[in-house]
Amino acid sequence: MTTGASRRAFLALGSGAALAACGFQPVYMPTASGQAGPAQRELAAINVNLIGERPGMLLRQALQERFEGAGPAVAQRYDLAVSYWMTGNIVGVQPDTTVTRIRYVGYANWVLSAQDPAHTHLTDGAARAADALNLLDSQYFAMDLETTTIQKRMAQALAEQITLQLAAYFRRRAAKAATG
Repeated sequence: MTTGASRRAFLALGSGAALAACGFQPVYMPTASGQAGPAQRELAAINVNLIGERPGMLLRQALQERFEGAGPAVAQRYDLAVSYWMTGNIVGVQPDTTVTRIRYVGYANWVLSAQDPAHTHLTDGAARAADALNLLDSQYFAMDLETTTIQKRMAQALAEQITLQLAAYFRRRAAKAATG
C-alpha cells in the first residue's frame, strides 16, 4: 500500500514540476503577499446586470456568488450583461409516441464593459451547457421540481464557464500590464 501511495506522490510532484516548468500558474493564485490575485480582485469588481426570467435569475445568482468570493466588498468597476436562453429537444420517444427524455441546452452570451461614461467594451464571450430529463410516469409536481433542478445545474455550469473566461481575461490583462 505504501508503494502505491509513494508512487502517486511521486507522480503528483513530477506533474507539478512539469507544469511549473512550462509557466503554468493557477488562475486564482494569490499574490506573494497572500492577497487576492488579479483575477479575484477584478472578478469582485463586476456588477452582474439583471437577466430576465427564472433561469436567468438563477444564472445571475450563480455568477454573483462566484464573483463576490469570501473577501471584503469591492467597488464595482465593470458591468456584465448576459443574454441567456434555453432550448429543449425531444431525444427519447416510445413506439406509442410517448416522450421519455428531453435534452435541455442553455446558451449564454456575455459582454463585459467598464463603468466609465463611454461604457467601454472590454471583452465578450459565450458559454453553453446541456442537461437532460427523463419523463417516466412522473407526476406534474415531480417534473416541475426536476425542471427547476436542471435549471439550477445549468446555471451553475454556465456561471463556472463565464467565470473562468473572465478570470483568464483578467490574468492576461494583468500579465500584459506587468510586461509593459
